[in-house]
Amino acid sequence: MTSERTPTAVDALADRYLVATAELAPLAATAMGLSGYDHLIGDYSPAGLAAQTDLDRATLRELDTVEVADDVDRVTVAAMRERLGLQVELAEAGEHLASLNNISSPVQDLRDVFDIMPTATEQDWANIASRMAGLPGAVDGYVESLRAGAAQGNAAARRQVAEAAAQARELAEPTTSFFRTFVDGAPADLPAGLRANLDAAAVGAIGAYATLADFLVGDMAELARPEDAAGRERYALWSRYFLGATVDLDATYAWGLEELARVVAEQQAIAHEVAGPDASIEDAVAALDADPARKLHGTAALQAWMQETSDAAIAALDGTHFTVAEPLRTLECKIAPTQTGGIYYTGPSDDFTRPGRMWWSVPPGVEEFNTWRELTTVYHEGIPGHHLQVGQAVFQRATLNSWRRLGCWVSGHGEGWALYAERLMADLGFLDDPGDRLGMLDAQRLRAARVVVDLGMHLQLPCPPEWGGGTWDADKGWEFLRANVNMPEEFVRFELNRYLGWPGQAPSYKVGQRLWEQARDAARAAAAARGEELDLRAFHERALNLGSVGLDVLREALT
Repeated sequence: MTSERTPTAVDALADRYLVATAELAPLAATAMGLSGYDHLIGDYSPAGLAAQTDLDRATLRELDTVEVADDVDRVTVAAMRERLGLQVELAEAGEHLASLNNISSPVQDLRDVFDIMPTATEQDWANIASRMAGLPGAVDGYVESLRAGAAQGNAAARRQVAEAAAQARELAEPTTSFFRTFVDGAPADLPAGLRANLDAAAVGAIGAYATLADFLVGDMAELARPEDAAGRERYALWSRYFLGATVDLDATYAWGLEELARVVAEQQAIAHEVAGPDASIEDAVAALDADPARKLHGTAALQAWMQETSDAAIAALDGTHFTVAEPLRTLECKIAPTQTGGIYYTGPSDDFTRPGRMWWSVPPGVEEFNTWRELTTVYHEGIPGHHLQVGQAVFQRATLNSWRRLGCWVSGHGEGWALYAERLMADLGFLDDPGDRLGMLDAQRLRAARVVVDLGMHLQLPCPPEWGGGTWDADKGWEFLRANVNMPEEFVRFELNRYLGWPGQAPSYKVGQRLWEQARDAARAAAAARGEELDLRAFHERALNLGSVGLDVLREALT
């Protein structure tokens, strides 16, 4: 049991910063599980975004004057300087005024937050009505920001504008919009006045998305830049943001090609185990897909399998390879209300009244699922992946301030750990079945392919001859992904558009895994130099207890 640590001046500053951020960004507060902000929506105008940058600058100035009391403080100061400093750099580059893509921008955020809002009480539904009623104003502010960004020469690419417009148009359909069906699903015994407020809020939200769609297909389509590539300067900034580390981009691209070849070779060896000595990877995939013992029928069966698999992993790992705190032993596996095909995790609330949840967004018409592909996904999203990592940080109330526990998230740390966890489960013997191991390698191949295509397209690097030669572009990226991603074409198309609109994020998974493995190997070498063997369980506990920090900060903290 970790002893209670006396909060310091650094902790007080970090906690004040978190509260101020929650007031400026209430949707982020809901995602973090902070209570008291669920009725608010935030200001998406240039002035609202500038307020966050002003807060970041002021906090950075104060960090230079605050007394550092211990090692926890030292990590907090390093992490805040890294995160807030990059947020200021991005704002000064105008990136905050150009947030528009097919997966992570206000187009999606303003809708997706309702998936994680509490719905158990009358007050919960009053909060939903209030937040939803604020959507028209939020959309107006967002449009103002996109116009301002374009005026500064910072416009999204045409491809992303078109993708976002299609999503907005779907949410603007009067009878089938999410907002309509969500409100219609509210409890029948709500007071008449609250019911009227919810109905009015849904109509307003649908109208707001209609306004957004009209703007995107009209003025924004004219303002959008034609090229997909971010260019080296923008890409380097975003790569640092998503990794919390600086890497050599050209060397990382070369490593991505090497890593992809290595994973493919490992897949080929497993394919021989699955389908015979002359089998190809495609032959093995076909054999596994045809195996009725590896197939689930219907979303109810999928949800039950997710929950059973997750529960079994927690039982097997707790007390052996990890220490799982009591609140983390609950992980809810759910079918998402959306139908995009994504699988994702949402963390617990600060008090754990909202548990960690694994969500599966099943596309329309999909009724069959193959467990060999997805066992590794459960480990990625659950334990020892995101649920252990995020939940363990939230649990560290005795040691970490609120910003460290709830407010700091670095993609390379988080997604890198989740990929590290997948490979770890194979090393621990949980994926010894050749089919399950091929599924893990299938996921690793996708992440290695992301490194190649993301860096290649955005930096317009030379494309290998086998993938078309010349310079990488979207068409070559499409053929490359089709050859290396074993998923339906609509998913592959979504992924390609995601990479083009979110530069630097997709490689953070595999590059993050690499940096996690390097940190472990450095710890192992240090132990060997002392004549000891690395206690892997203790290493993982120490690393996860730091919370999510930039990978350069992680490396320093561990050494």
